Order: sequence, then C-alpha cells, then structure tokens
Amino acid sequence: MKPGQLYPETSTSSAEDRYLATTHEVFNQPPALENYNLFDQDTALQEATNREGATAATDELRRFGALAGTATTIDLGFRANNNKPAFSPNDRFGHRIDEVDFHPAYHELMNIALENGLHSSPWTHPGTGAHVARAAKYYMHSQVEAAHCCPVTMTFAAIPSIRKQPELAKAWEHRILANSYDPRNVPDSQKASVTIGMAMTEKQGGSDVRANTTKAWPVGAEGPGQAYELVGHKWFVSAPMCDAFLVLAQTRGGLSCFLMPRWRPDGSKNPWQVQRLKNKMGNVANASSEAELRGALAWMVGEEGRGVPTIIEMVAMTRFDCMIGSSAGMRQAVAQATHHCRHRSAFGNRLIEQPLMQNVLADLALESEAALAYTMRIARALDNQDREHERLLSRLATPVGKYWICKRAPNHAYEAMECIGGSGVMEDCIMPRLFRESPVNAIWEGSGNVQCLDTLRALQKEPETLDAFFHEAAEAKGADRRFDQFLAQLQHDFADISDFQYRARNLVDRMALTMQASLLLRHSDKAVADAFCASRLQSGGGMNYGNLPSATDPVAIIKRATPVVG
Repeated sequence: MKPGQLYPETSTSSAEDRYLATTHEVFNQPPALENYNLFDQDTALQEATNREGATAATDELRRFGALAGTATTIDLGFRANNNKPAFSPNDRFGHRIDEVDFHPAYHELMNIALENGLHSSPWTHPGTGAHVARAAKYYMHSQVEAAHCCPVTMTFAAIPSIRKQPELAKAWEHRILANSYDPRNVPDSQKASVTIGMAMTEKQGGSDVRANTTKAWPVGAEGPGQAYELVGHKWFVSAPMCDAFLVLAQTRGGLSCFLMPRWRPDGSKNPWQVQRLKNKMGNVANASSEAELRGALAWMVGEEGRGVPTIIEMVAMTRFDCMIGSSAGMRQAVAQATHHCRHRSAFGNRLIEQPLMQNVLADLALESEAALAYTMRIARALDNQDREHERLLSRLATPVGKYWICKRAPNHAYEAMECIGGSGVMEDCIMPRLFRESPVNAIWEGSGNVQCLDTLRALQKEPETLDAFFHEAAEAKGADRRFDQFLAQLQHDFADISDFQYRARNLVDRMALTMQASLLLRHSDKAVADAFCASRLQSGGGMNYGNLPSATDPVAIIKRATPVVG
C-alpha cells in the first residue's frame, strides 16, 4: 500500500463485487395468489351451486370468479383498506355536508358489486337458484374485500322491509335494484340508483333496541306511510353515505320503523348529522358512524308499534350475509395457507407434504367446506320460501348458522396465518386483514348470545321449526354411526328446554355441527365427511386445529381445497 493509503487498491470489478454484489437469490417463496379463477379453483363451491339449484348460473359465476381473481381486483382490496374513509362535517364555506370521502378503490369495488347484482339479483330475477347464485358471487367478492360489502348487504336486505309499505316501495324499489352505482352526495331525486343503510343501535340499549329513546313526531296524519320527524341519536349508523336508512324510533304507539333519506324531497339536506366515524379494528374500508337526528324527515314503514318485526325482515337477510362473509373469509384463509404450503419447503420437504402440517391444513379445509355447505343450503331455503319445510328450516337454521360459522372464523383466520408464518403477519399479506375482519360478523347483526336467544324465540313461537331442522338433518341417517349417535343424543337433549337459555350455546353448537355433518355426509367427498364426523362429532371438536385422527385422509382433503396457481 502507498503511504497514507487506508485500503488496498482493488480492480473495478472487485470493487463492484464488494459494494454492488447481489447478496442472494430469492427462492423457496410462493408466487402471489392472483390471476386465478375463484370459481374454477373451488371444488366445494362448484358442487354446492350445482346441488342447491344454481347450475344455470355456472357460466356467469365462472366469469365473475375470473374477475374476482385478477391481480387488479385483488389490489383494489388492499388499496381500499390502506386508505381509511375520512369525514368532513362542513364544506369550506361552513355549510353542513356530512360527507365521507373514500379512496377510489372502494368505489370501484362497490361498482363491481352493484353492476353484478350482488344487491339485487334474487329480487329482480327470483326463482330456482337465485339466492344460491347471488350467495356464490357474494362469497367470491367478499374474499377480495369484505368491508365494502356492508352497504351492499344492507341495500339487498332492505327490500323485504320496504315492500311492507307499497307506496314507499313504488318510489324507491326501482332505484334500489338498479344495477349501477352512484356515490355522489346529492339528493336521491337526482339519482337512478341508490343504496340503503340501517340505524338501530343507541348508546343505552345496544342489541336491546326496545330501549331506544329516539322519538318520532308526526308531521301531519299518523300511521303507516306517513311523514314524521325524528329526534334522537344513533350510536351505530353503518355506511352513512347511503341514500336512505331504515331507522327505529318511538311513536305514541310504540317502537316503529321508518325510512329516512339523507335529503328532503325539496332538495335540502335532511337534518341528521354525523358526529364522527367509528375507529374500528377491522372493516376499515367501510365507514360506520354516530349520528344525531335533529328533526330528520322520515316515513313510517309497516304498522305503528311493530318496528322490530318490520325491520327484522332486513336483519334476517343481513345475518345470512354474515354467514356468507365468514364462510368467504375461511375460504380465502384456506386458499392462502394451502397455496403457501404447496410452494414452500422446510426441513427437506414441501410444507404441504409434512404430516403435521397436513393435519392442520386438512382441518382448516374441513371447517371452510362445512361452513360453505351450511350457508348454501340456507340459500336454497330462501329460494323456496313458499314451501313450509324450507321456510321453517331457514327460520331456525339462520340464527344457528350465523352464531356458529361467524364464531368459528377468528381462530380459523389465526391458524391459517400461522401456517404462513412470519410473512402472514405482514400488512402486505392479506392475512392480517382477514384476521381483523374475522370477529366482525360474529358481533354485528346480533352477537352470539343474541343468536342463541333468537333460536330460542323461534322454538317458542314456532315449535315446528325444530321438527323441520331434525327432519333435514336426519336425511343423512344411516350414513355414519357417529352421526347417528350424535343426532340421537341431541334430539334427546331437546326433550326438555326449560333451561335453554343457560344451555343455549351447547345446544346451538351441536345443532350447527349436526347440520354440517348431515350435509357433508350427503353431498361432499367421502374423505371430508369422514374426517368431519371423526373430529367434530366423535372427538367433540373443541381442540385446536390439527387434531384429526390418524385414520383420516388429509391428502385428499387438502387437494380438494388447494387452488392450483403457479
């Protein structure tokens, strides 16, 4: 070295090697799960839509599955969640506007949903398989991004309630069912399509809506279809940028249901004011709010004093969509976990080939398929409400399914995240979003206890609902000894329901497992049905995922559930 030289001379090439060299080659990483068809790569979904009556919609579902699986569509979900909605109470001149600003990705997802009839198709084209086909689309679309599905669901679910007031239905229904999306904050009279929200919950009551204090004062004549002004507060208004809301308020005749638009017919702003947006742990792409009603104009829907029975028509449909949404979250979690393990190697073998991981993945797949089978069976029941068995079945099986499927989602999401490992915790992976979203459906539209109490209410009001439930479940009798024993014990335990409230969770748990097992035994792959009965009926199903007995066939179950991409 020369005097004063700190480092030895190097050639240009060696300097480049030292400072600019590639440190490593990227390998043993899965390709992104994108540009795949969510329908074609989901065997259980294809089978469910066929058997439950939506075969005619296969081509339509395949086209939608291709759209939902593109990298562009998947990216919309990430962008919508990375940019929370922002609330502006006033414009720059001080005028009250109550405007919520969303990222363009949110609006694009809403546009996809409404253009494809996720809010309308069973009402505009009722008949065989209508609810089934719509549920299948919602199931695929919710896997892309779940939060924006909230206003889609409420718009869809509002129709049965609004139809209870024919003159209101005549004025609103054609715009509610239009397959287009108009997000502008302008009077509904200027729109060809509108969305509908819901405002029931108040601070002091929560699920106990009969404790609501919001008052409704008649503008003129009183009664159904008449105009009132509402004064009070709402602790939870979902999707405050909807064009109108179904609201509960007290009249002289008791708690009643009202349709409250954001704008008055004269084009002035209706005086209900958003106080703030909720700061939620999940469901962040969708806005939820608190609001004050300061003489807001609204029209009574249904009979005075019968607000809960009127709006419960809407609630029943939103609870069904909670089942679809949680089932969809499970499916996406399984798809992510199996896809990762199919491509990732550790300890000398691909993860998907290692026995312990096979046990976990197969168990997660069982949960996902059982949830889908139950949900799509309810969709068929909704398509056939003119048949007494189907009506009774849906009345009881909906709260049971909403309770069970939604409650199973959080631990399922966590376990799938663990299959992916450290990368599954990173925000550029979909798994953190699935995990944060997973408790939402279990809490919204009635928490677990509320669903159990609704199950009891159905049994007390229409005892024949239990007969319909057991008649449906018994269709699988003789197919599996474990199922027969489980069903018989459950029927025995229903002989006395005097303390049902105390035992409700145990009974509803077993009702859900019974129906899922029945459906899988009748319709699914033999390996799936056998493993489900062995792990959920015989072993009790209360342990962590990955406890399938040795005699099960995890390879067949995993192959059935794994999207083949890359």
